[in-house]
Amino acid sequence: MVSTSKGWFLSRLARHSREFRTLLMVLALACPVLIYPGLIHPLHAQDDPLNQIHVTPPPPKPAPPTGPPPLEGKAALRARAGERIRVDVNLVLIPLTVTDPLNRLVTGLERKEFFLYENNNQQEIKTFSAEDAPVSIGIIMDLSGSMTNKVVRARESIIEFLRTSNPQDEFFIIGFNDRPELIEDFTSSIDDIEARLQTVRAGHRTALLDAIYYGVNKMKQARFQRKAILIVSDGGDNRSRYTENEVRNLVRESDTELFAIGIFDAYAATSEERNGPLLLHDLSEETGGQLFRVDDVSDMTDIATKISAELRNQYVVGYKPADAKRDGKWRKVKIKLVPPPGLPPLTVHARSGYYAPSQ
Repeated sequence: MVSTSKGWFLSRLARHSREFRTLLMVLALACPVLIYPGLIHPLHAQDDPLNQIHVTPPPPKPAPPTGPPPLEGKAALRARAGERIRVDVNLVLIPLTVTDPLNRLVTGLERKEFFLYENNNQQEIKTFSAEDAPVSIGIIMDLSGSMTNKVVRARESIIEFLRTSNPQDEFFIIGFNDRPELIEDFTSSIDDIEARLQTVRAGHRTALLDAIYYGVNKMKQARFQRKAILIVSDGGDNRSRYTENEVRNLVRESDTELFAIGIFDAYAATSEERNGPLLLHDLSEETGGQLFRVDDVSDMTDIATKISAELRNQYVVGYKPADAKRDGKWRKVKIKLVPPPGLPPLTVHARSGYYAPSQ
């Protein structure tokens, strides 16, 4: 009897439990707030304090740049000011030296005393300077057999030339006999050059034109805007592959001055030896340099010092050609000097012209 009553009670309790769970589910669907602990009343949106806090969302991240990097420093200031960055490549610079009737240097002249002409048309001189700016210098040393008894003097004159140059100058050395060879690459160390020159020996034939061609091309690696080549030789060419016309054209196209110390024999045995002085004279004059003839090898050091002084006391005039055409043609340049009263006639040494750019 007891067990029957107990079973009935449990079945009733289970049924009411299922009904109670069903009731809770219905209530949860109808009013979900009431079934969560801690919430007594459902809140309206306008009463919720969280809805009264306004948070400004963070700005969107900028897109990564796709153009060139931004300008910095002075370039940025110019760009912000709306200026254009321009590079002027039309300024022609002409180094020159002035000598008196005794071939002595003349310094202290002023801009107003120079007049410049291109293809016989006067040009306005835009820049003028007479400062001792550094120069890139190539030295071409003859080591052919005829120099055997002159190598020591030639070496001494070259070292003196280096030691009296601007301390900031850079140099390279090319030696030549049957062919040119780089003895020392660009350097400002005179001690290194002197050590290398102690090892050179003379012999064989003379490839002078090849050496000049090599030196002018080597000068394309120079650091400084002003460039010069010093040639020390005693005769004409009898071994080169390049022709005289090819070398002349290359020298004309370059912006390098050529100076030469010529140790010529009084009685030249061959036509090459007889033509050597004329060749060096013409090439030097065309570039604004000079040929210095040596009658006594003991004078070589003094001559080298004089050339060094010329390079350190040059005037440099700059102008923008009135003819702006880029036609690649040769343009003749002439500089006239009207010296101050009381001075003797003076001579201007400057290159005879240049090739206009072709593009």
